[in-house]
Amino acid sequence: MNKLIVLVVIAASALVATAAWPQQGAFQATRYFESPLEKDPTRMVRLQSEFMPPGSGNAFHRHPGDQWSAVQEGEVTFTIKGQPPRVLKAGDSIYVPRGTIHRNQNLTDKPARAINLNIMDKDQPQTEQITN
Repeated sequence: MNKLIVLVVIAASALVATAAWPQQGAFQATRYFESPLEKDPTRMVRLQSEFMPPGSGNAFHRHPGDQWSAVQEGEVTFTIKGQPPRVLKAGDSIYVPRGTIHRNQNLTDKPARAINLNIMDKDQPQTEQITN
């Protein structure tokens, strides 16, 4: 009976841990805050983290403002459209000027995490997807 209880507890713990961990294969952004920029209410400041499972990433896109990114774990392949990709490792950071068409990919077999700070125009979509 005790062995059965232990097995049930282990199985339940695994299910809870799996549900709490981001889904494999899905690029996920978690916003920490978004607020009007002090002394310039026409712009917003946003801080968010990104989780990139192995093989995931986002499509080419641009923002209506500036972005600063830092890799916290793993490796992120950062590509500006028309330029060779750059591999950023934990501790590396990059500045992405307003309107720069770019994407982030995790081309490794390990998860990657990054944190982003954006200062963008208020009342504009935060991301514009680029299809061509």
